[in-house]
Amino acid sequence: MRAAFILGEIAGGLRRNLTMVISVILVTFVSLTFVGAAGMLQLQINQMKGYWYDKVQVAIFLCNGTSKTPGCTSGAVTDDQRKALEALLASPAVAQYVSDYHYESQNEAYQHYREQFANSPIVDSVTPDQLPASFRVNLKDPQKYEIISETFSSRPGVRLVSDQRQVLERLFSVMNAASLVAIVIAGVMTICAILLIATTIRLSAFSRRRETGIMRLVGASKLMIQLPFVLEGAIAAVIGAVLASTTLWAVAKFFLGDVLTAQYPGTAFISPSQTLMLAPLLIAMGAVLAGVSSMLTLRRYLKV
Repeated sequence: MRAAFILGEIAGGLRRNLTMVISVILVTFVSLTFVGAAGMLQLQINQMKGYWYDKVQVAIFLCNGTSKTPGCTSGAVTDDQRKALEALLASPAVAQYVSDYHYESQNEAYQHYREQFANSPIVDSVTPDQLPASFRVNLKDPQKYEIISETFSSRPGVRLVSDQRQVLERLFSVMNAASLVAIVIAGVMTICAILLIATTIRLSAFSRRRETGIMRLVGASKLMIQLPFVLEGAIAAVIGAVLASTTLWAVAKFFLGDVLTAQYPGTAFISPSQTLMLAPLLIAMGAVLAGVSSMLTLRRYLKV
């Protein structure tokens, strides 16, 4: 009997305040979509870190005829200098940090350059002798880059020791900043959702103040009176959370999975199933958001 009464009150409240309920659903949907987007971005950052850090290379660029760095004052690297550098890479002192390495000649560097800038107008402005030869070194532990840098930077014939991880760190810093912006926007939208839910519950309680007064007079408990209002807000918020979760799944499935994966096959993107891991969190957040704001509102505006 009590369950049927509560369900009837919820249905009546949703009908009477349909416009406000839709507003709650939409605001909750937008705010939780931003929260989920921040979570997706962080998952993507972690995915890319795990994928790319295993493929990080240290490039030991050798002197060419046009190098102006202090280590190249004697001119282009000689065969003896190159062999000495390769022997050092293979020595026990360095080999313990090195997974593997390969030598990239100037001609090979030029071919890679033409492939990379095939659609750029500057592709024909560079000649093979302007590009440096290099050793491409894969490390067992990318954190040990400083050891390789200190070992080779001052060697004869070495122009520069470059760590690709530094480039990746800048990229991840930008992505982390974007994630922070999404969190800030999500926070603002969450406050808007709390205020709108509180307003909806207050209006619903005001429109039914006579009914609630009668219920109190006949001995109904506070819980029995307040529960329909709380559940109305929770239902609207959970619907918004489900819509947000569905949107995030669709983005992961059709945008990341179909569009970006085809355009960037070498990049590890998160899967739709990973995105679904955020759904329970968003639904729980929506329900708690509505429940807390409803209870606080009813304490002030529902006179029982």
